[in-house]
Amino acid sequence: MKKTFKRTLRVSKYVIYKETLIDYKEHFWSFLGAFFGIGIIAFIQSHTLSVTENIFLIGSFGASSVLIYGAIQSPLAQPRNLIGGHVLSALVGVTVFKIVPDIIWLSAPLAVAFSIVLMQYTKTLHPPGGATALIAVSSTGKIPELGYWYVLSPVLSGCIILLLVALFFNNLTPNRSYPNHTRFKKLLRKKHAHPHKMKK
Repeated sequence: MKKTFKRTLRVSKYVIYKETLIDYKEHFWSFLGAFFGIGIIAFIQSHTLSVTENIFLIGSFGASSVLIYGAIQSPLAQPRNLIGGHVLSALVGVTVFKIVPDIIWLSAPLAVAFSIVLMQYTKTLHPPGGATALIAVSSTGKIPELGYWYVLSPVLSGCIILLLVALFFNNLTPNRSYPNHTRFKKLLRKKHAHPHKMKK
């Protein structure tokens, strides 16, 4: 029993040590990705949508940025999870709001709970998706007026921008690879190998 406990403690210490190692280069690319990802969405909202008072920047995109720029190897940060999690949660949120629009104590938990189960069922679990569903039922002003358009914009369009930025910044160096998918990694290796062959 003592040996098992000591071994578990050693493994835990090692994992914590690895997670807290400071890699300034890694932090630099995470910063750039998040800056440009959120920056592009904020720029579009402030310069092109301010006249129509449309919403393009929602809070759950900030949480997504932590995953897709800061924890790129996480299963929860992969493109399927990013797009699927947000879109499905947005659909759930809007649907719940349409069924029970004025009972926030019921619509809020229903939207979040249903979105979690749907993400689990479709294997698109993405924690910020819960916030996307909650925004759909708890916001005032423009978002309730959007109805199912909320799913397309800001949710889907914003996710696509975040993903495109992630694909660019998360693959600029050999140490970073996104998405964490075997086929995509093979494709990247082939692309990196072609220039060397041409030089020879």
